[in-house]
Amino acid sequence: MERYDLLYRLYDEFDVETLREHQSFVNLFPPVDSRVALDHWEDASDELERLKSAIRDALPGGATFAEVAAYADRETAFTALDLHARYGRAVNGLVLDVDETLRSAGGTDNEIPRETLHMLTALHEAGVPIVICTGQTVENVKGFMIQGLGNELVHSGSFSIVYESGNGVFTPGHGSETKRLLYEALDEAIRGVFDDVRSRVLPEAPRDVRRGCHLQGNEFNVTLKPNFETGSADAEAVIDDALVHLIDLLGAVAVERTGVEGADAGRGAGWARAHYAAADPEIREALEATASADATEPTALADVPEPVAALFDRIDVGYYRGDAAEITSLELNKVAGVETALDVLGVTDPFLLVMGDSKSDLRVMEWAAANDYGVAAAPEHASTAVLSHVLDRDELVFDRGGSARMLRTAYALNLLARLE
Repeated sequence: MERYDLLYRLYDEFDVETLREHQSFVNLFPPVDSRVALDHWEDASDELERLKSAIRDALPGGATFAEVAAYADRETAFTALDLHARYGRAVNGLVLDVDETLRSAGGTDNEIPRETLHMLTALHEAGVPIVICTGQTVENVKGFMIQGLGNELVHSGSFSIVYESGNGVFTPGHGSETKRLLYEALDEAIRGVFDDVRSRVLPEAPRDVRRGCHLQGNEFNVTLKPNFETGSADAEAVIDDALVHLIDLLGAVAVERTGVEGADAGRGAGWARAHYAAADPEIREALEATASADATEPTALADVPEPVAALFDRIDVGYYRGDAAEITSLELNKVAGVETALDVLGVTDPFLLVMGDSKSDLRVMEWAAANDYGVAAAPEHASTAVLSHVLDRDELVFDRGGSARMLRTAYALNLLARLE
């Protein structure tokens, strides 16, 4: 019998909703020192086994379908089966952004939900490597991942962190390959720009930016973060001002580094604004909307000298409304980091679930799509470009704070792939 027919039988003939509720209770029940609570957990475990046993006895491949029912509702299960019908493969790697993807300031109090952590653990135990792909520092990510997933999983050899948007890769348990500093391969022309911007970005900042932002402790990227709650009105205002300041400073440093002299020496800020406004509509809108931007007259993109434009072409400006403004190297983005992480992990024929919300995540999604390396998913509040890509591909969009749903989809997909 076809898997679709069996899946219809599963959700039409069995009480899968109760089964799934019992499974969630058993999985997520907090450790408490209570005999009554323990008795309740044991009763739920017994009922869970009874419900699964009924499915195992009634359906061909019943053990697999019982597990599908325990983790996926009807819509999730059929989405998983559709994905397998389309691609014919199980997921063999997770590539996951953290902020506003695994966790959300507006939906999960900026904590990774317990359900998401459990699904990550379940997929890892099923043999799926995890690559956390983020703009944050390695120490920060390592800390909250150990807290959420446990030291054993993080140091299992099947867990990797692509940090600072691809400037470094940390994969515990791989000897000399454990930490790869990709930014060390960049030439002095680029490294010098980052050194100059980093040393000047706060001392030369406007008063509101200097007081309202801090410099994230990166190894290479230059990232300004707000001293306010992420996404708040104050954070949005100061990050918009920080973006303008960062672009202007980058323009000034580019002029100095390329040796522009004379009357054009003071035009770096205008050149940088023209270049990055043309490259990113969100940056253009932020520049146009920020009052402090009026201090510099608009400059046509064609006016940017070739040596300065060539330098800009190697440096990206990241703008995350109410969260961060930063510069990164376009030669070291999340794609380069993910490729390195997969190499260290030994994933040679990837079929990935890529989850993210921003432009840097979109590059990974596009790379995966171009090479048939997997599928992409995004939260409903992701950037317009990310949502457009995801909707055009497999329509894997989840609610704010609902990253566990996509992980359940991957888990169900891998279960159903066993039935071939």
